Amino acid sequence: MKTKLLTQNEIEIAARLIAGGELVAFPTETVYGLGADAMNADAVRAIFTAKGRPADNPLIVHISDFDMIYQVAREVPEIAVRLAKAFWAGPLTMVLPKRSEIPSVTSGGLDTVGIRMPSHPIARELIRLSGCPIAAPSANRSGKPSPTTAKHVMDDMNGRISAVIDGGLCEVGVESTVICFDDEKTIHILRPGIISQEDLQPFAEYVYVDKAVYSQIAPDAKVASPGMKYKHYAPKAKIIPIETDDFSKFMDYVQSHANVNTWCLLFDSDPEPENVSFMRYGDNGREQAHFLFLRFRELDEHGADTVYVRCPRKDGTSLSVYNRLMRAAGFEVITI
Repeated sequence: MKTKLLTQNEIEIAARLIAGGELVAFPTETVYGLGADAMNADAVRAIFTAKGRPADNPLIVHISDFDMIYQVAREVPEIAVRLAKAFWAGPLTMVLPKRSEIPSVTSGGLDTVGIRMPSHPIARELIRLSGCPIAAPSANRSGKPSPTTAKHVMDDMNGRISAVIDGGLCEVGVESTVICFDDEKTIHILRPGIISQEDLQPFAEYVYVDKAVYSQIAPDAKVASPGMKYKHYAPKAKIIPIETDDFSKFMDYVQSHANVNTWCLLFDSDPEPENVSFMRYGDNGREQAHFLFLRFRELDEHGADTVYVRCPRKDGTSLSVYNRLMRAAGFEVITI
């Protein structure tokens, strides 16, 4: 098919495509999503086909206002209502028991489904005009870096989907925080995002991070959130994170292993290295989240075959960047 590149003034065209069972990529505040009517099983299956996505990797359902949650969730606990008031519209996904109207393919075969209300005005208007909740993973080929521009989407999905709405560069740059609830007092973080563990702690007695955020889980494990099981977010280049606080030791290691197509991904405050190509991706979690996938795409354009990366911190918003970096590297990291 021919993929149409639409402007933000052509949302009505995109909404008609969604309502008609077609696939449309659209901007959110996190990354670009690949949307289909969440209630239309055939349309949702087309998402998996277009992306080359494993069928047991559940999708997130996007809504345009809070009342729409009751079209998707069978139960909405009080803690979810409190969190929605605090963080919606925004980059927080809550996993809740799903209604029977949500097809099994949308939820990856689970009886729960992730739900979020994006803050991007284009995303909200697309959902409203489509007249349905929209199931949408990131709009990239499965395993590749998530797209933060319409060009990234076209690079991966041109000819595979009906349309892309160009809404410019995404603000956040990594996918939403995904949580579930063990009970009314406990928040379980399945995937870290820009809304951190520290941000969530005032709303529950106990907030903890799933072990899959830090390490690979078994291939046959069932997961309640995207981004927990498979290798994700990886450019063509081999990504090698290096954990060390000493920049000199980092560069000594890189220079002893470098070849002509070796690059470094550095903090903004790091000194300029000699004899090695490099890019920078910020000094804190928010900056690094914004730039990580953008830099991965740029490194592919430069033909990098190996990229040594300065590891971010593992707390606050930085945990989201650390998690994406570890998944891109297949959880292989060098500690100096």
